[in-house]
Amino acid sequence: MDLTWNEQERAFRQEVRSFVQAELPADIRAKVLKHQRLINTDYIRWHRILAQKGWGAPTWPVEFGGTGWGPMQRLIFEIECFKGGAPRLLPFGLGMIGPVLMKYGSPELQARFLPRMQTVEDWWCQGYSEPGAGSDLVSLKTRAVRTADGYVVNGQKTWTTLAQYADWMFCLARTDPDAKPQRGISLLLIDLRQPGVTVRPIRTLDGGVDVNEVWLDDVKVPFENLVGTENEGWTYAKYLLGHERTGIAGIGHCHRELKILKDLAAETLIDGKPAKQNARLKEKIVRIEIDIQALEMLLLRVAASSDQGPGPQASILKIRGSEIQQDLAMLQMEVMGVDAWPYDADWMESDADFFGPGPEFAAAASAGYFDMRKTTIYGGTTEVQKTIIAKMML
Repeated sequence: MDLTWNEQERAFRQEVRSFVQAELPADIRAKVLKHQRLINTDYIRWHRILAQKGWGAPTWPVEFGGTGWGPMQRLIFEIECFKGGAPRLLPFGLGMIGPVLMKYGSPELQARFLPRMQTVEDWWCQGYSEPGAGSDLVSLKTRAVRTADGYVVNGQKTWTTLAQYADWMFCLARTDPDAKPQRGISLLLIDLRQPGVTVRPIRTLDGGVDVNEVWLDDVKVPFENLVGTENEGWTYAKYLLGHERTGIAGIGHCHRELKILKDLAAETLIDGKPAKQNARLKEKIVRIEIDIQALEMLLLRVAASSDQGPGPQASILKIRGSEIQQDLAMLQMEVMGVDAWPYDADWMESDADFFGPGPEFAAAASAGYFDMRKTTIYGGTTEVQKTIIAKMML
């Protein structure tokens, strides 16, 4: 599936494809294509390979050390990296707090943190959700109290992705408990390597522990780690969420999983014939390919339409992207049939040299199916996104 690309774009696609084939470590590629778990060093190695090439921040402007690529180049880069078996770029620095610092951060914060994001010198995590403030984020209870030389933060964050590896957290905390909810929140950058920080894993349906609870007990944050203006954090939070939701669309992920789905359908037999010849499955595969094309065109329009950051259209991308990712995982399970029923969590950590249809691949594919159940929840539930669309677009 290709868009109508010009000669320059086709040449760029080949450049990215060749680079990924030559430079992506084989062990990382194998883990990704087998749906196995990656660890922190896998991500860091790939980030640093890209940074050495000058591609460490593909969505950033040149003035902040990025590539300065346009929407089409960014799309081609994402698709070719994913199809080539590369892991996703960690979104927390490059795609979330990075853009916020570029727009709202002080020159000192920009100089201190932005250059380190491309090579993951600092691993970031997102301190937004709380046990009583998920989709209703403005209900957050974490408090930041002013002292003579900064803030003292107390509270609990939950569903904090990859916090077990994190050095820093960008955290929403209430700095004015008497203001109306949206006006009393600030965005703070918290060093997680200090006393008072406790990280505890949460085991998810797929058997993984990628999400965590984080307790903050009398954690100190100096004034210079405040992003923007005190009590204006909700403005920055919304800007960041727009970038997060655009990323959740996962167009590169969709392309890769579609290819895996087609390979499975070609090699798996149903009644002695390749599954791709089954009329019902064939129709479903064609339909989801059309959905991915439509998502791709919408992503390009959103990326090209505004330089002020994603607007409410990001909610449309988030809904459709997360639904398509779930549909792809479900179709892979359907093609594999009974092979997809069992699930061996230990296989996710193995180094078995196997890729293709059958019970071994199904052991990880079923984990992917379980994992995809969360896509319509994180980053704001589908119901919340529909409310945003209704209020801001309709």
